[in-house]
Amino acid sequence: MLADGIVAVALYYAVQDYNKQVFRKQKYALEADRYPPDCHELIRSPNEMYYIPLKVAMFYLLNPFTILSCVAKSTCGLNNAVVSLFILSTIKGNVLLSAIFLALATYQSIYPLSLCTGALLYLMQRQFIPINIRRVSFWWFVAQYAFMYLGSLFVTICLSFFLLGSWDFLPSVYGFILSVPDLTPNIGLFWYFFAEMFEHFRLFYLCVFQINVFFYTIPLSIKLKEHPVFLIFMQLAVISIFKSYPTVGDIALYMSFLPVWSHLHKFLRNIFLVSCVMLACSALFPVLWHLWIYAGSANANFYYATTLLFNIAQILLVSDYFYAFLRREHHLTNGYYPKKKDGSEATLVLK
Repeated sequence: MLADGIVAVALYYAVQDYNKQVFRKQKYALEADRYPPDCHELIRSPNEMYYIPLKVAMFYLLNPFTILSCVAKSTCGLNNAVVSLFILSTIKGNVLLSAIFLALATYQSIYPLSLCTGALLYLMQRQFIPINIRRVSFWWFVAQYAFMYLGSLFVTICLSFFLLGSWDFLPSVYGFILSVPDLTPNIGLFWYFFAEMFEHFRLFYLCVFQINVFFYTIPLSIKLKEHPVFLIFMQLAVISIFKSYPTVGDIALYMSFLPVWSHLHKFLRNIFLVSCVMLACSALFPVLWHLWIYAGSANANFYYATTLLFNIAQILLVSDYFYAFLRREHHLTNGYYPKKKDGSEATLVLK
């Protein structure tokens, strides 16, 4: 519970500081007459943004997935606390603390390494460093952040060695995460697939599955380089879906950011369907588990079908928010009611 309280407080102050920066930027943009006149309704007012930090904190604390994680006495709350402190220090603009908390998050699990691109983009924008690979200042800042990150990670791993007296924890922690030897059923995509996999194909598909978490980092970073906070949200969702041993606490962390993007609700297409599917799957998980393990009247296929449907719903949720975000940005650039050459109203089709 203490870790979850730290997460809620860190997210509250992170979103509060982010909202202040967004409002200043939007106010400047309005004064500069940057957006078309018919797009003013797409820009959030200070009154709309005032309660968003509180909504984020409450959305995390009162989330049933967070409560289930606490009841199960999971250590996921500690991981979420470190990641939320990393997000807070990044939005506050503290480069050293951002690198340290990212190193601690990577020390616990390898997957938060993909969050470094969002942090780098945000910190460079905050310090007015041009995001251009041809600039020396760009690579100098990347080298500084990498040095602080790798130095913090090296110190943490060395402290673990001095405490344990051996390097056995490396294969036991990171080797376990990457090789997926434990196929105990969970809400992830790995366990059933590799339980049915032939041994000589295992390494190939293991690499394919593991690379999913990091594969989307580069295209998302290119597309969202001007919006690094939304990039961090997308990466948190990708990690929670494609990591080898996911928990409901991972889902609660990225879902707590949904109130931040409340202005995108008018562009969402599948939110009702996704909500119903996630609620139904959440209710079916314990039922099918009981029927499979205790009653013996079902098998692993029933449980894994629910797992697949649950993860598909998460993918639809994230892709829907990504579509809504891109559509809003398009409207802010080209107008909310685009016109054809003959003056009639045009239909927007995003491909």
